[in-house]
Amino acid sequence: MSGGSLVVEMVKSKHVDTGLARLVARPELIAPVPTGICTNYTGVTSDLRRGVDALTEAGVALSAIFTPEHGYWGAVQAGESDGDGVDETTGIPVIDTYLCDGERLDALLRDSGVQQILVDFQDIGARFYTYTWTLFDLLCSAARLGIRIVVLDRPNPLGGRVRTGPGLDAAFSSFVGRVSIPVQHGLTLGELCRWFNAVHVPEATGRAAEFEVVELDGWSRERQPADASWVMPSPNMPTLTTATVFPAIGLLEGTTLSEGRGTTRPFELFGAKWTDGRLTSALNERQLPGVTFREAVFRPTFSKWHGDVVHGSQLHLKDAGAFDPITTGISVLQTIAELYPSESLWRQAEPGRPQFIDLLWGSSALREGIDSGADQQSILAQSPAMPDVPASAILY
Repeated sequence: MSGGSLVVEMVKSKHVDTGLARLVARPELIAPVPTGICTNYTGVTSDLRRGVDALTEAGVALSAIFTPEHGYWGAVQAGESDGDGVDETTGIPVIDTYLCDGERLDALLRDSGVQQILVDFQDIGARFYTYTWTLFDLLCSAARLGIRIVVLDRPNPLGGRVRTGPGLDAAFSSFVGRVSIPVQHGLTLGELCRWFNAVHVPEATGRAAEFEVVELDGWSRERQPADASWVMPSPNMPTLTTATVFPAIGLLEGTTLSEGRGTTRPFELFGAKWTDGRLTSALNERQLPGVTFREAVFRPTFSKWHGDVVHGSQLHLKDAGAFDPITTGISVLQTIAELYPSESLWRQAEPGRPQFIDLLWGSSALREGIDSGADQQSILAQSPAMPDVPASAILY
């Protein structure tokens, strides 16, 4: 097989066949060599069976399961994983890759003995969601070690029409943004793989990885409606609505405000112990497209302001097609800064690291613009330009 995309002749259907479904139907598409899979509980079939089980039953001899942030079952919170172990059903070793990159990740992959790695998990289409960078790190290690990567593609739940937000300054590279892609990138993991491997992996390692994409069948780039098959890809991403608003309200992770973690509506509820009813009124006065805000009182059970009563706001998504995550995210931050100038807005930086809001945004332009009272146009003008997606990356 040559590098690129697998071309599979299948009858078009009204539903979407994922890369997993196509490989289960045609396991001979991949080489019969020692094979690992980087996945978690979101790597499921259309009837919600585990992909690991379906592939094993189809004759794919999996010898290792590599897991990203949150572990295989997604039982642990942001910034955590559940370590190494053994999958109870199949007996396959489980290897935790979270926070492993460079030589450490190379050693894990080398010691596993695999010659190719399947990648199958649900991304959500936002730059600062870490599954994207698990794929990137795997590609870099694969390039160095001569291991093949096979991405089993899945739909981008935010659709593929909207790309928005700034790029990323290399000085602010981190696990919430290794290289410059838009905040809402509008690509599938397979398309990101093609982009990374054509441009960024050779820059990082001196060579491209050997890879394939088992493409989707029947997917439209238009926004996908909510349905019963949604599997929340992390503990604080329970619904498609959460995923839709995450590129906006996810920026509050870089602040001292609660972004709703520890409630049943993360990234919809937000506020601090020092916010009040003025917040909702001021946000609604801005008449942001596609959303409205409701005054809300909540008490987070963990994370920021846990145990405290927060008088904040809830974002209600009224029209996903009209929603502008960048305008909304900046507007929320501007409103908070204007209403509560005496409060400490930004989350404290770790020693020797940029402030977390700068890592999320990809530069210091947002923080500095908010602090100086700049308007949105000025903030965006001072931010790294949104990079163009290479035409060669687009699959659908």
